[in-house]
This record gives sequence, C-alpha cells and structure tokens, in this order.
Amino acid sequence: MKVDSGPMHRPWRSVGFRLAFYYGLLVIITMIVTISIIYMQTVGVLYQGMTRQVLTVSQKLTTRFESGGPNALVQDIQRELGDEQNSATEIFLYVDSRGAKLAGNLDQPPMKVDGLRGGDHRLMMRRGQEISGYVIAHSLADGSQLFVGNDLHDQEAMDSLVTRGIALACAVAFVLLLGGLFVFRQELDRSVEPIRRTLTRVAGGEIKERVEPMGQEDEFALLGNDINKMLDRIEVLMNGVRHVSDTIAHNLRTPLTRILLRLRTAAEDTSISAMQKKHLEDAIVDIEELISVFEKLLQIAEAEAGARRIDFQPVSLSSVVSEVVDFYEAVAEVQKATLGYELSGKPVVMGDPDLLASAVANLVDNALKYGGIGTAVMIRTAVTRDHVLLTVEDNGPGIPAQELRMLGTRFFRLDRGTAGHGLGLASVVAIASLHGGRISFDPATPGLKVLLEFPRHLP
Repeated sequence: MKVDSGPMHRPWRSVGFRLAFYYGLLVIITMIVTISIIYMQTVGVLYQGMTRQVLTVSQKLTTRFESGGPNALVQDIQRELGDEQNSATEIFLYVDSRGAKLAGNLDQPPMKVDGLRGGDHRLMMRRGQEISGYVIAHSLADGSQLFVGNDLHDQEAMDSLVTRGIALACAVAFVLLLGGLFVFRQELDRSVEPIRRTLTRVAGGEIKERVEPMGQEDEFALLGNDINKMLDRIEVLMNGVRHVSDTIAHNLRTPLTRILLRLRTAAEDTSISAMQKKHLEDAIVDIEELISVFEKLLQIAEAEAGARRIDFQPVSLSSVVSEVVDFYEAVAEVQKATLGYELSGKPVVMGDPDLLASAVANLVDNALKYGGIGTAVMIRTAVTRDHVLLTVEDNGPGIPAQELRMLGTRFFRLDRGTAGHGLGLASVVAIASLHGGRISFDPATPGLKVLLEFPRHLP
C-alpha cells in the first residue's frame, strides 16, 4: 500500500489529454459530415443531372421509334450526333435483331446487356477507343436494341478534382487539428500546473505555499484564489491545533517529570511496605510511558511542521543503518532472531541524521516486536538514478491485506496485547514526508516489507 504516490504519467489519465482528444474527435466528425455534403452537392448532383439527361433522351428516341419506325429512329440518332451539342460525350447505338449496327457511335453493344435496363456503368469501345460510360438499354418491338448513354470522362475528371481537393483539405485540417490539440493541451497544462505544483508542496509540508496569480480572471484563476483562501484557513486552523497540542505536551511533560522524580524518591524509601513499593513502581512505569507518548507526539508535530528542515545535511544511510543494527543486535539475540543488512552503492540523502535513525529504528523495532521468536529481519539499501531506497523486511506472520491501509495512522495498533501506543509508524510516515520521500507497505509472503524512498543527494 502506497502512502504517497507520485503523479501519473499515462496520457489518458490527463484531463487535458482527454478534453483535447474529445475536441479533436468532434472536429473530425464535423469535417467528415461537411466533406460528405460538399461531395454530394458537386459530384453527386453532376452525376444525377447526367443520368436524368440520358433517361430523357432514351425515352424520346423510343417514342420516336414507336411513332416513326426504324428509319425515323436512325435519322434522330444521326441528328443528335451531328448537332455538335454534347457530341463528344453522347453515346448512341442502334442494332437490329441480329446485332448488326444501324446507327450510332459505339463499335459494338456493351457486355451484359440484361443489366442495363435501368442504366449502369460499362466499359465500351467507341471509334476504336475504350471508354467508361453510363448507358441505358431498350429492347424495341421489332427485336432491335437501342443503347443511349453518356461518356463519364467529365464526371470522372470532376470526381478526381474534388477528391484531390478534399484530400488536400483533410491533410491541412489534420495538421491544424494536431496543432490545435497541442496548443489546447499546453494551455490547459499551463493553467493547471501552478495549482498542482502548489498543492504538491503543501502536501509535502510547505503549508505557507500559495498559488501564484495567473494574471487573468478565468476559471483557473478563480479556482486558484479559492484554493489560496482555503489554504489560509487551513494554516490558521493547523497553527491553532499545533499550538494547543504543543502547549499541552510541553506543559504536561514538566509536571509529569516532577511527579516521576517524586515517585522514584518515594519508592526508594525503606520505610514503605512491599505492596506500596510495587504500586509506586507501577505508577512510575505508567508515567514513563505517558512521557514517551508526549515525546513521540512532539516529534511527529515537529516533522509535520517542517521545523527540522533547516538543519538538513548530507547523511549516509549506510552509517545510520549500521548504528541501528549495532543497537538492536542485543534485542534480536534475546528474541533468538537474526538481524542482517545488505548495503549497496552510496545511499546519501539530504536530511536530519537523528530523525532518519529514529525512522529506521522504529521499523526494526516493529519487525522484531511483531515478527515473534526466531524471526529474520533484513535491511537493504539501494541507489537508483534519482532515489535512495531503504527496505526493512521480515519473515514473521505479516499483516492482513485489509489492515495495510491503516498502517502509519496515529494510535493504530494491530495487536492490542503487544506493548506500544501506535505512534511508531506514524512518526516514520511524518519523517519520510519531511525528507520529501514516501513509504509503502507490501506483503513479503511471509512477513511484511516496508520500503522507504528518498530523493538522492548528488554532491
């Protein structure tokens, strides 16, 4: 379970990316619809006009055949071809029942005549050249056939011209779309980044950070102003709570120390009975635990407030780990446990050596305490390009998965029968946050693995 997670870098997780994507999708759909309308209003209308003209001429010629016979039809076809109106594109062919050509400019009938009753596209031979045309076939009363059509060269040229224009327009629109997406994303990121950066710093303990004015009264500027007002209020409340808790801790620690000294003096009195001495010793233990709780709370408060950050210096985690291991070797020996460590690289971080030692000691103490008799605890350090990793792992009974999310919460104790107050891991979380790091708890199967990750100090 990660207590603090870094920013997500998957593009789809970004609101700016999703908004830009949806905007681009809307633009593409709009462009497709617009282009379809333009195409239908140019090439489509031109083609429909041509088919209507062919149908009109074919009906006129069939009517002429019915009224004047074959000779009249031949004369009309010759007249249509000789009037020099659309003669370059008109298609006519009149054949008798045996297929002999009687009139027209086609060399022979098109293929698959049966499919031409309602008009269709065909490849045909006209004056020795292959052409693509639209043609309608009519079977006349005497068994002859009439073919009327139009050369599609002009339509295909227009179609090609419009298609190239549309392709060029689509290419330009796509380039503009990519540019628009980039600008949209950059503009949104530019507006969101100051807010996100400020909140990240506040989450790291810099409670006095505020969102910088954006210079314009848009939605993000208003949001930044509202966040600043909220942070002002939170700072006032936190300072009040911190002042009260610090005052209570300081004011109670002094009288409790005095009471502890008096009880110790009374316990050393030889005139008291054994029962009285035992009661005094129990009271001394309780007060010592109470003072320890106050010390932990004050340490957590200092870490969360960032008061110790001004004393930061380069610290070698190898030295810190070695000192903690030396201190806890005797405790491990009493519990018949093994305590080892593996150090690699130069794990140097910028921080407070005492606080870092306290964090490592708390993790080792918890591992020995909850691991049980005979447990094995291993401490490891590793160095990556930007981070220093510290791992404390044991092979004890571990922690139920549903309880992992509660680790690091103040006063949370998994086993109420084990000595402690539930502040150890809370102080580790506060120390990690103070040093700009993060902590995670994961099952070790068996046992528990705790990972501390700190920014690496590069001299």
